Amino acid sequence: MPRLRAGHTYKTNINENTTTMSYQYTQTFNNRRQQNWSRNQNTVAYVSNIKLGPVAHTVIVALMITVLGLVYLTQATRATSYDYKTQQIDSQIAALNTQKNDLQVENARLTALETVKNSSVASTMTTPASTQYANQQ
Repeated sequence: MPRLRAGHTYKTNINENTTTMSYQYTQTFNNRRQQNWSRNQNTVAYVSNIKLGPVAHTVIVALMITVLGLVYLTQATRATSYDYKTQQIDSQIAALNTQKNDLQVENARLTALETVKNSSVASTMTTPASTQYANQQ
């Protein structure tokens, strides 16, 4: 059986004692060896059996742009929803920080009164017998 070359098919017809060999070019690819290409270049170029016209190419490009637009929109809305959640969390953090500051002020006020009442200076103080206020005339 002879060796096949790219772009050729091998057919055999066996009729009693005769063998017929014929070579045919296939439509799936063209042999570039006939075009005198040099080293480091492909020697086979595959050709599609489907031929598309300019209208079909325009429709395919429009569909690709539509699909890419839909992908972009889904990503953009996902980012917007994350921004909304982030804004909610930020407002909650701000409210908790305000509450923390208020509690720190109240804690300082209550701690100051307790330390003053329990101090040694406050325990040695006596209450006055009478108090009089100056009246402005």
